[in-house]
Amino acid sequence: MKKIKNYFQLHRKNYFSLGIQTTIMVAMSTVTFIIAILIGVILYQRYSRSLSQLSVLDTQQIIEQTSRNFEGNLKDIRQISDTAYYNVIQEHVVGSQEFAHDLSLLYDTNQNEVVTIALYNQNGSLISAEPVSQQKEDPNVTQQKWFLQATSEIENLHFSTPHIQNLFEDSSHKYHWVVSVSRAVDITNQGEPEMGVLLVDLDYSIISDVMEQLNDKENGQYFYLADRDGNLIYHPKAVQIQRGFKDENQKKIVALDDGIYSDRLNGENRQIIVGTVAYTGWRLVGVIPESASTPSIRRFRYFIFAALTLLIMMMLLVNRIVAKRISSPITRLSESVKDYEAGSKPSIYIGGSSEIRHLGLSVQKSYEQIDELMKEIVKQQNKRRKSEIAALQSQINPHFLYNTLDSITWMIESGRNQEAVTMISELARLLRISLSKGRTIISLEDEFQHSKSYMNIQKVRYKERFQVEFDIEPEVMQCATVKLIVQPVLENAIYYGVGEMDSDDEGKIIIRGQKKGEDIYISVIDNGFGMSQETINEIFSGKERKSKRGSGVGIINVHTRIQLLFGSEYGLSIESELDEGTTVTLHLPAIPFTEENRKRLEQDMEGKEAK
Repeated sequence: MKKIKNYFQLHRKNYFSLGIQTTIMVAMSTVTFIIAILIGVILYQRYSRSLSQLSVLDTQQIIEQTSRNFEGNLKDIRQISDTAYYNVIQEHVVGSQEFAHDLSLLYDTNQNEVVTIALYNQNGSLISAEPVSQQKEDPNVTQQKWFLQATSEIENLHFSTPHIQNLFEDSSHKYHWVVSVSRAVDITNQGEPEMGVLLVDLDYSIISDVMEQLNDKENGQYFYLADRDGNLIYHPKAVQIQRGFKDENQKKIVALDDGIYSDRLNGENRQIIVGTVAYTGWRLVGVIPESASTPSIRRFRYFIFAALTLLIMMMLLVNRIVAKRISSPITRLSESVKDYEAGSKPSIYIGGSSEIRHLGLSVQKSYEQIDELMKEIVKQQNKRRKSEIAALQSQINPHFLYNTLDSITWMIESGRNQEAVTMISELARLLRISLSKGRTIISLEDEFQHSKSYMNIQKVRYKERFQVEFDIEPEVMQCATVKLIVQPVLENAIYYGVGEMDSDDEGKIIIRGQKKGEDIYISVIDNGFGMSQETINEIFSGKERKSKRGSGVGIINVHTRIQLLFGSEYGLSIESELDEGTTVTLHLPAIPFTEENRKRLEQDMEGKEAK
């Protein structure tokens, strides 16, 4: 009887062990299967979406790059037209030897891009042309679209659609496809002022070659170019469209703004990407048919199916092993707990992985280590912040330094030794004050000397494109300041104010220092392009402005360092108006610069930085 009882007890334990293992394995396998299916579906959807997005993004980037290339070519043609008008037609008497020489030279310089440069009077009679060619009999110039556009809208530069150049005889019997660029011009013909029309014919192959390179894809994607009225300038299927074998809804597309659109033509869904070519209003359009991504999606579908099948098989094997390893210690722990509850007082089974046995101790040690690490991190961050502020205060724009040294080298090579000596002296003063023996507090006299050296260097680099005026009251000079607060503002005034102004405009920067009561106000005033209120708000919000030339010691850093040392009632303010100029005002307390005050302010700043 006892043996029978022991037999049932043994098989009872095996039954419960098998039940736990089976339950775990079934649960894990079910979860694995569901997760695998969800992963497959999500991957498939994300891949399809990403493939479409990447295709659209790639097409959009191609359109943007191609538009920039076209804009560069068209800008060259515009400059050729401007040169012909302002440097040849207006500078010389029409028909004179100098006129013919300069016009011929202009054509020879640009003959890779230009087919013809011609000048007509208001009656359509040819005055001059390059290359020298015989005009065809009665080309009916006054009725051609480029001539009508130039005479009807005399203030604009006009770009025509591609056409065969039919004005001049060609000894080689070539038919030149061109894009005509025409404009109305004022000429002096035989001593009498009159209106004429300047014609520059751009070689159409410049455009067609670029478009042919874009349309080398084999997946059905293509690009075409149309003017603002929907007239095709280039289309890979232009012949089929003209003969009615293919449709294109370009007149609808060119009316859209630049962007990405969904379209349907002849029963097929398409993605349309539209971009604009500057100067002309031409629309560059990329078309991605829905079928373009079908082969890739089909291949990915097969890959997903194979990968998921292999993953499920591997996970079933892993689940079986894991279920067995999990169920065994759980069963033994359950038996030991039952024996303990029965009063036998055995030791509780502690098994399984070592990580579980020592979890509590590990967690406790982890918390202690985390606490120590947090203290160390705070300490390191304080040191790092102090180092970063010190670095910002003494930072010199490397591009500024490199360009200055290049300018000095150029001066020496050009024999301008005295100017090179001046530049080196100014650079030495600038570096001396920037370093300041590691000090943070300097006198305003040194700060303005640093600014003068900086502006003297910049004036040479910018070839005296702007004027600089310092208007500083004498009592301001002997007051204390945190160093390098004026130079970043001057840098901003040059780069975003007067530095890019045309030579015809007289750029000017005024640095004014005034003492009013117990306060000092330093104003940097420029008559440059100015900035919007939105830009000013971005500066004070701390958002990074994208610039290839900024020093990194931004004016928001100046504002922060002034307030850090002197308090929130001081700092920096900006007043600006677009196309009028900008005034940046620094507000400081009037503290005399003495050694005692310098040490006290240095200690105050170190204490505030540590906090």
